[in-house]
Amino acid sequence: MVNKAVSIRDALHKWFAYADKVVVAGIGNPIRRDDFVGMKIVQDLKGKAPANICLIECETVPESFIQDIVDFKPSHVLIIDAAFLGLQPGAVRLVSPEQVANFAAVTTHVLPLRIFCEYIKKMTTAKIALLLIEPENTEFGEGLTPRVQTTAEEIMKILIELFSV
Repeated sequence: MVNKAVSIRDALHKWFAYADKVVVAGIGNPIRRDDFVGMKIVQDLKGKAPANICLIECETVPESFIQDIVDFKPSHVLIIDAAFLGLQPGAVRLVSPEQVANFAAVTTHVLPLRIFCEYIKKMTTAKIALLLIEPENTEFGEGLTPRVQTTAEEIMKILIELFSV
């Protein structure tokens, strides 16, 4: 688990280089267990992020927040979501929108993330990345599974550390 956190920390640190204004958008369904992970991370960051970080709780409709993202004029947009990547539950990957086409990633949302990212890219000059987390259980219910909860806590700590640099 530590190695995973270190490699994700390094990847995020490199991605956040030269970040001026950052949007962190959490995507997820609050009644689909681990699908909620992106939203949970953003909720847990509330009150812990500086003013140059815009936290957006997108739930399952990130397209409804495109104008909010554009209006913030971000240098970087980080989208956090659960995705079936064929990895161990709780595994994390930081990918570019272009890489999403190469991944067999399946999310539970209506608008594919790749298309959402294309809209943002056309309307801003922001650097965009997706932080995808392998869910264990996306059945109806509330609360993250223990492995995904642990990952969410690790990611939150890493982001808070990066925000304070």
